Amino acid sequence: MADTIPVSDLKDSPRCEHPCLGGIRLVLGGNVFGWTIDRDRSLAVLDAFYEAGGRMIDTADGYSNWVPGHVGGESETIIGEWLKTRGVRSEMRIATKTGQGGAPGMLAPGTVRTALEASLQRLCTDYVDLYYAHRDDGTTPLDEVAEVYDGAFRSGHARELGASNYSPARLSAILTVADERGLHPFTALQPLYNLVARTQFEGELQDLCLRRGIAALPYYGLAAGFLTGKYTEARQWAGSARSHAARRGRRRQWLADTGHIEPDCR
Repeated sequence: MADTIPVSDLKDSPRCEHPCLGGIRLVLGGNVFGWTIDRDRSLAVLDAFYEAGGRMIDTADGYSNWVPGHVGGESETIIGEWLKTRGVRSEMRIATKTGQGGAPGMLAPGTVRTALEASLQRLCTDYVDLYYAHRDDGTTPLDEVAEVYDGAFRSGHARELGASNYSPARLSAILTVADERGLHPFTALQPLYNLVARTQFEGELQDLCLRRGIAALPYYGLAAGFLTGKYTEARQWAGSARSHAARRGRRRQWLADTGHIEPDCR
């Protein structure tokens, strides 16, 4: 197991508590690689992030299966090429996920083991620093989920385990299962959280993370571009690569919450 990377700006704690953390306190989201930016531009972004001190990259086996002709794994493949050609694997902290859609059985043990093996091949590595359950599938028994993720940890293929998009009740339940069975628990969480989308994390979920020492690594930190000032009118996202219904709905709500449009704007 590799030692954790020091984080220089944590004056009271010179070393990280979590092995999945390192470098500057930013995680580079990899869902755009091979989607809205091509291979060459993706490699350039990764180079720039590394040169700026970035050491954490987030991806998933499903990125970008929503694009016509894509099957998922496109982002991991580009990241794997970058890690291999730049020779920086030992310096980087790579997080990936499986179970993107949360469909029944996506977190079944055999499915997770097969998915992790495929991710490792695409990423050109024999381990990931953080392996997430992308979304609670709601049907696979929690003891089976906890056991297969524990197996990934104990085999060395995953150096830390995490949950994404879990409710407080379900996260608490799987942590209890892990405690009762002596399994390695989830120690990281990836919730939706930013300045205009706070309710899913603040409160019960945040309190659980604090009690358990769980690292919270939010997604949509810039509200999918909204907080950069890119979108001030609903028409500005029309026709964009990110304009599908779910995200368009979120942006409309964010515009309404900040007074840019009326809440019932269509």
